[in-house]
Amino acid sequence: MERLAPFTLHRAGTAAQAASLLASIPGARLIAGGTDLLPNLRRGIGAPPALVDLSGIAGLDAVARDAQGWRFGAGVSLATISADAALVRELPALAQAAASVAGPGHRGVATLGGNLCLDTRCVYYNQGEWWRRSNGYCLKYGGETCHVAPQGRRCHAAFSGDVAPALIALDATVEIVGSRAARMLPLADLYADDGAACLRLAADELIVAVRIPPQPQGSRSGYRKARIRGAMDFPLAGVAARVTCDGGRLSGLRLALTGTNARPLLLADTDALCGGAVDEAMLAALGKRIGKQVSPMRTTVTASNYRRQVAIVLAQRLVRELAAGAG
Repeated sequence: MERLAPFTLHRAGTAAQAASLLASIPGARLIAGGTDLLPNLRRGIGAPPALVDLSGIAGLDAVARDAQGWRFGAGVSLATISADAALVRELPALAQAAASVAGPGHRGVATLGGNLCLDTRCVYYNQGEWWRRSNGYCLKYGGETCHVAPQGRRCHAAFSGDVAPALIALDATVEIVGSRAARMLPLADLYADDGAACLRLAADELIVAVRIPPQPQGSRSGYRKARIRGAMDFPLAGVAARVTCDGGRLSGLRLALTGTNARPLLLADTDALCGGAVDEAMLAALGKRIGKQVSPMRTTVTASNYRRQVAIVLAQRLVRELAAGAG
């Protein structure tokens, strides 16, 4: 890895101050845990003139619960989320997703907001500077061609965060603060299908909190992932689902995937799968729907179709398991 390029460190006292710093310093980046940003900077991917440290913002790591549901500050650590007994019981998809990220040391400092803003990944991008220079820079950084799809004009680097699909399955929204205004956004709408620019955040905006509404009566949720190594690895495919059953019939299904597209993907048209039992016919229909909507590309060391099949099998197993205990 390379030596870090010189930068100025600013310590923000409030979210508004952080947004103001982003607005006044072109190219500045936010840093909290830094578990994704710093390795990329050490690889020579980016040289921001300034980093804006969020660790001094009071309340950014707070977790609260009321009649409107849960509210998580963007600075809460993944270790805190994964170890919270109430979350493990009430929002297992979120707790399981947080527990699956990297290793214990990473989860102790990695933040919820940072995992939601995780940079997309590709074997042509996440390399050292000498490798990328020798093999030709890619469309995502420094080049003009996506080596995954050379004839196209879009980056196909895959989103590989674990927490986003779990929160999308739980119907989460995000609170965003900018230098001029604040806004709320459904988490699924935060992402664009472009590996080079997957976040729909302005240059002066940051996520300050995530809200999860009360979940439907009788629903269960979970998260499963497949990876090359049994720990400390990004997902080849990950699936989060919330299943609601009534009288033995599937009455609601939200399912989101990661590792297969340039954004976390909320599976569309799941209402058509509801109304009957979760049987082999329903699971086969679910598999076909996933196979048509995911679009894994050659961004990892494994074949694209393998990742598609893994996503299908993970989803079928998870939905079957959740339905067996729901109702």
